[in-house]
Amino acid sequence: MTHPKHRPATDAAFAVDERNRAKRLHERAKYDRAAVHAVLDASPLCHVAYVVDGQPYVTPTLHWRVGDRVYWHGSSASRFLKKAQGAPVCLTVSLLDGYVLARSAFHHSVNYRSAMVFGTAQLVEGREASEAALRHMMESLYPGRWDALRPVTDQELKATRVLYLDIEAASMKDRDGPPSDEPEDLTHPVWAGVIPVRASLGAAEPDAHTPESLAVPEGLAALIASGKLRP
Repeated sequence: MTHPKHRPATDAAFAVDERNRAKRLHERAKYDRAAVHAVLDASPLCHVAYVVDGQPYVTPTLHWRVGDRVYWHGSSASRFLKKAQGAPVCLTVSLLDGYVLARSAFHHSVNYRSAMVFGTAQLVEGREASEAALRHMMESLYPGRWDALRPVTDQELKATRVLYLDIEAASMKDRDGPPSDEPEDLTHPVWAGVIPVRASLGAAEPDAHTPESLAVPEGLAALIASGKLRP
C-alpha cells in the first residue's frame, strides 16, 4: 500500500492530511468511506476528544451516523459540551476482536478495528431538529421503539444537548490474523494463536414493573438473535 501524504477527497475516500495520515504501520490504514463508516456503525460507543481551556478531555458517549455526519449527545448542563460547540474535535470508535499470542512477548498483539474522524462540533438547534436527531438515535439502536414510548417532553429536550460533526478527515486501521512470529521462533514449544473476543447482546431481562404478558418486541428480539450491538 502506498503511503499517502496529502490526498484530496473523492466520492469514495476522505482527504488525507496531517490529521488523519497514518504515520506508523500505515499499511493497516484505510481512508475510504465504506471502511470508516463500517467501524462507526459497528459499535454505539465512541470517545470524543477536545480541549477545554487548554486542558484535553476524552469523554465516552453514544453516537450515531447519517452519511458523513456523526452525532452524539449529553446533558445541557455539561460544560464540556458547551465548550466543545464550534471547536475542533476528534471522535474515535474502537473494537477489540481478539488477543494475538505469539512466541515472543514482542510480537504479542490484538486483532482490532478502529476509526478516527475529525471535524468541528456543532449544536443541533431547535426543538424539531433536536427531537428528530434523538429519534434517529433511538431507532438506530432499537428499531421501532420510538413510537411505542411515552412522548418526549419539552423539559427533556431542554435538558439534552445534541452535537454533530461533519467528517472533514478520517482514517480506519485494523489488524486481523495470526501472530507474526520471527521465522527462527516458529519451533519454540509454546502455544501461539488467536483468542477471539466478541461483544454481543445477551438475553433481555425485564424490570420489576414489566407485566409478564409484555413480550420483548419483535425488532429487539431479532436484534438480540443477530448477535450484533446495533442493527
